Order: sequence, then structure tokens, then C-alpha cells
Amino acid sequence: MAWTTNQIKAALPATALTTVEGLPWPKIGSGKVRELFDLGDALLLVATDRLSAFDVILPDGIPGKGILLTQLSLWWFERTTKLTPNHLLPNHEAEVARRLKDFPQLLGRSMIARKLRPLPVEAVVRGYLAGSGLKTYRETGRLFDQVIPPGLKESDKLPQPIFTPTSKANAGHDEPLTATQCSGLLGAQRYVEVRELSLKIFELGTREAARCGLILADTKFEFGTDVEGKLYLIDEVLTPDSSRYWPADSYQPGRAQHAFDKQYVRDHLETLKWNKTPPGPRLPAEIIQQTQRRYLEALEHLIGK
Repeated sequence: MAWTTNQIKAALPATALTTVEGLPWPKIGSGKVRELFDLGDALLLVATDRLSAFDVILPDGIPGKGILLTQLSLWWFERTTKLTPNHLLPNHEAEVARRLKDFPQLLGRSMIARKLRPLPVEAVVRGYLAGSGLKTYRETGRLFDQVIPPGLKESDKLPQPIFTPTSKANAGHDEPLTATQCSGLLGAQRYVEVRELSLKIFELGTREAARCGLILADTKFEFGTDVEGKLYLIDEVLTPDSSRYWPADSYQPGRAQHAFDKQYVRDHLETLKWNKTPPGPRLPAEIIQQTQRRYLEALEHLIGK
């Protein structure tokens, strides 16, 4: 069960947690945001406050970002169980409290998960024309390998949500996959299952977001399988790090929209003389504070104040 907004605000630290040290379990993975530990019978996923932009982890994190992402994921996991099982252990809240009783700094930013085999693709669903989809459309008149109407403007709503999977790169950028390529990686039956389930979760997310005054423009999901081949929703779900949310009351096609994500940081970095390779530049205090505010705004809209 996710924390309330008041609990989340009370838990936000003054400084960013960017590394996780001193745990008794072996670390088996480290991503841009999350650290992965082997508990023996399960996995511990700890969301740090690290922030990446242009595939570079920046030296300054956003205090409490990992808590915000984790709690919003837990909120969405509760709502998607009618569509698909997820990676969380049964009695998740009790499991976290029991296993992390000696590490209170990790409460709120941790998930205890089943050991599953991640699928080698990112399941991306787009409902609006933005981001890399907009760039590709302007260059080719298509949305990757999908045919869509001509004459669409930036931020226009698509005729229907479209599944546009990508590769899952260990380093660098994920690359778009055609339906044939994705089907080749997953197998034809699994491809259809992932595509249809992704569209159903996106539909649920769209309804919930609209109820809260938000537009869910696009998102990505990750899935994994157990030893029997059963499919599970894993990682994070419908967070500002994995999704593009816009406020519905200021939505206007033909321009970029206000976004509750790290686009604010990207826009700042674009004003600097930086070649987008490590090391990344330090962030001013105002940029850090405003970015935290945007993540919190998205959570307040969805979970409620």
C-alpha cells in the first residue's frame, strides 16, 4: 500500500540519497536510479535520488525523488492488479518493514520483489505526438513503423494509442523496434500479449489521470516472467520518470506542454556549454527545488493532497 501524500512529504530528506552503502546483501545491479540487492529468496530494489539527463547521471540528485517514484509506483501497482500481476511480494508492506527494520533510511524508497526474468524490450505506448515520436514524425511522416495521419502538430492526440516498443540498451539510447523485430525477440504469442496488456494498462492510466486533471501522453512499461513463463509487470509504473504527464487545463496542441518530469532539467542543460558526456554539470539550487516540485505536483494530482 502506498503512503499518503502527507506521509510522503514528511519523509522527504533535506539532501539527496545518491548511493546505498552498508547493506548486508550483495549488490547485483545498479541502474541510473535504482540499486538492486539479492535477498536470497527475493530482490530488494532501492530507488535513489539520482537524476540522469541525456543518458548521463548528474552529480546532483533531487532530494526524495526515489521516495516519490516508489510510492507512486506502489499506488499504480494497486490499481493494475486487476489487469496483471506484478513483481511485488505478497504482504509487501509487512515484508519491507520486517526486512528493512534496521535501515529506516530505505523505508519509502524500497520494493521487495519476486525474482523474475526481465523481457529484453521496453513496452512503450504513445497517446499523443511528443518527444522522439514527434521528431520521427517530422522526419518521416510516420510514427516509427506506424502509419498515422499527415498534418499532425506537436502534442496532438493520436487517433488511438499506439504501441511502439524499443530495445533495452545496457548503455546509450534505447532504439525503436518494428513489430517484426519485437516479435522476433519475444516470440509471436508473447509479443501480442505484451502489446495488448500494455495498451490496457495505458487505457487505465489515461482514465485515472483524466479523473485527476492530467493527460497521460505516453509511458513505458517493463515486464518479466517467472520460471513457468507467467508474465508480470515489473520495475516502476506510470511515474514521472517513465511517463509524460501534462496538466489538462492548460493543454494546447501545436506547442510543447508543461510537464511533470525532468524536462525542466533538460531545458536548463540545453542552455549550457556542455557536450552531453560525463561528467555532467552541477545543478543550481533553484533547478533542484523546482524539479522536486514538479515530481511532487504529479503525485499530488494522482494520489491527492
